[in-house]
Amino acid sequence: MIELVEVSPRDGLQNEPTILPVDTKVALIERAIAAGARRLEVVSFVRPDAVPQMAGAEEVVARLRPGAARYIGLVLNKRGALRALETNVDEIGFVCIASDTFGMRNQRQTSEQSLAEARDVLSLARSEKRDAQAMIAAAWGCPFEGPTPQDRVVAMASALAEAGSLEIGLADTIGIARPSEVEALTRRVKEAVAPLPVRVHLHDTRGMGVANALAAIRAGASTIDAAIGGTGGCPFAPGAAGNLATEDLAYALGADLEVDLDALIDTAIWLNGELSRDRVSALVRAHTSGGC
Repeated sequence: MIELVEVSPRDGLQNEPTILPVDTKVALIERAIAAGARRLEVVSFVRPDAVPQMAGAEEVVARLRPGAARYIGLVLNKRGALRALETNVDEIGFVCIASDTFGMRNQRQTSEQSLAEARDVLSLARSEKRDAQAMIAAAWGCPFEGPTPQDRVVAMASALAEAGSLEIGLADTIGIARPSEVEALTRRVKEAVAPLPVRVHLHDTRGMGVANALAAIRAGASTIDAAIGGTGGCPFAPGAAGNLATEDLAYALGADLEVDLDALIDTAIWLNGELSRDRVSALVRAHTSGGC
């Protein structure tokens, strides 16, 4: 079985022009759980003036049903981690960057600085007996520096594994990777950090989301991120279109992903309405045209 991390409440919302109220964010999380999501990235503990879509993180977490799913709170620095530790999130997720230019724009840190901060956050979480993991952003390419050298990503992954990350995440932040590239890097990282699991976060900028997910799974990834409705993007990465849509991934994997496909499609349509958007995933398009 493949594990899904549902990221629509966090990455799915952070780049949308419509800012949803806490009630709607909680409703989205509940809908995702009802559709079968059991691990969700629910909030990001960042400054609301920098990412206003993520305002109200503490209130969102406080209103979630304990035990209904495993809740991840994303952080970019130790300050965010301290905020997360004051809540009941089950897991802290950290993002470090494989590109200096993107790192400076995203969290005002070079790649090495973000890696050092990741080590500190992982250590802090461990001291507080809280689970934590790290994701490497721009693992395949950067909007400013171009393709990312594989050796750099593998070295970062090894360092994060040594620092105690529960898994190693690889993010195609701007959706630039081809399936062969996803398979090659995922396999190298899997071999470098074994027996830790590898998680892959994909954007569907060039329509390669599903193909890249299948390539990552062939290479040994056991966890795939996706967002209901294909929402999302990164406010600090020009060209970062929406995430791989959960319903598209579910259709591709069939019985290998235990979710309710109809409920995902219904939620995607509902979320489009809440966000006043009309961009749709392949499955929603097929559904609305009578083909699903």
